[in-house]
This record gives sequence, C-alpha cells and structure tokens, in this order.
Amino acid sequence: MALTKEKIINSIYHQVGLSKSQSRAVVEQLLEIIKTTLESGEDLLISGFGKFVVKEKAERRGRNPQTTEDLQLRARRVIVFKTSGVLRNRVNDAVTER
Repeated sequence: MALTKEKIINSIYHQVGLSKSQSRAVVEQLLEIIKTTLESGEDLLISGFGKFVVKEKAERRGRNPQTTEDLQLRARRVIVFKTSGVLRNRVNDAVTER
C-alpha cells in the first residue's frame, strides 16, 4: 500500500496536533519547497533520509522497440534519489527481522 499525501496530512494531524487545514498547509508548503529546489537544478539533502540529485541527460539516439524506428531523444533533466546510510540500514534491518 502506498503512502499518500492524504495519509501524511492525517499523520501530522493526529501526531502533532495541528488542525487538518494547518496540517495540509504544512505538507503543501514542504512539497512546494522541494519542487522549487529541484526545478532550479539544486540537489536536495534530507539528513537521515537521502538526497535527491538533479542530473543532466544529453541528447541521444534511441529506438522504438515496436517499430525498430530510430529516434533522437532530446536532452533532459532527471531526478535520482540516493538513500542515506541510516535509511538503507533501517530498511535492510526490517527485511532481516521478518
């Protein structure tokens, strides 16, 4: 089951004690800060969680697998997530405890 924005808002509402509208505003503002940072090409580091890295991909040749037609793929930016060692260890420890 996926963690949704609505579930995050409800968790803040129940655990922190903010009102539902305040919880929604906090989550929306946090996500807006994250989006703005990544749009500007900056990396985003959240200690103990991981790092979002914006990478530049050059223009390259590609191929349509259905038609085998050659294509030219445009240059673009992609976002890569690298987990922190702390999170990686927690995830792997949770797997070994099962």
